[in-house]
Amino acid sequence: MDTKNVILKLRTESGMSQEELAGKVFVTRQAVSRWENGETVPNTDTLKLLSELFGVSINTLLGAGEKLICQCCGMPLDSEMFSREKDGTLNSSYCKWCYAGGQYMYSSMDDLIEVCVKNMAGEEYPESEVRAYLKEMLPQLDYWKRYKELGGDGKLEEFKQKLIGEINALGIEGMPKVEKLIPLVGSYVNLEYRLPNGLTVKFLDDDTTYLGTQLECEFGGDKVFGVAANAEFILVSTYGRNCEDPELVLYQKR
Repeated sequence: MDTKNVILKLRTESGMSQEELAGKVFVTRQAVSRWENGETVPNTDTLKLLSELFGVSINTLLGAGEKLICQCCGMPLDSEMFSREKDGTLNSSYCKWCYAGGQYMYSSMDDLIEVCVKNMAGEEYPESEVRAYLKEMLPQLDYWKRYKELGGDGKLEEFKQKLIGEINALGIEGMPKVEKLIPLVGSYVNLEYRLPNGLTVKFLDDDTTYLGTQLECEFGGDKVFGVAANAEFILVSTYGRNCEDPELVLYQKR
């Protein structure tokens, strides 16, 4: 059952008008009408309110009888992992690592496999088994089935290459040339940098996906370079092996 039908069914079974439901979840009657016509889907915060109001899971509201998975990487999804469109509306088909702000973050299945292997492989699941599983599973997902339609126009790769050129042109001492950028979710790379006045500040958004990489310092030592960038800025920092003692090297608007 689609989201529009789920909301309509729950509302009518509860004996509420569209206006009454709108008042309980702090939206307009027109917003409820658009949900029930299938024009839009409630955002994450509203889905949580609807879930509490009707006593059902968010997955049920989204029309999923089973656990949702990202249609790019196959990761099981909950509401905290859903991606968003450019206008901030919810997209429950993808995780925020694979789709961010209306942009698909992967144009190469091989690149995605390399990222997933690093996060999934361990004593229980050897790298070779994880890699074989992903090579079999990923082609069955909607994004890769429809790759040419959804993300195969080369725009992401073109943007990455432009960004790589800008980063390398900075000529930061001790930092090797960037050769590849991968998607990085903000909550993993949003470090706190100490200012001269002793205060600390974060420059990134936990819920945004960036393009970035980690590089060994050419001079050796325990610190590495971290790069995070998007269409608006480039951030370069250094930090210890476990992200301790981060130091901001550069934050530059594009």
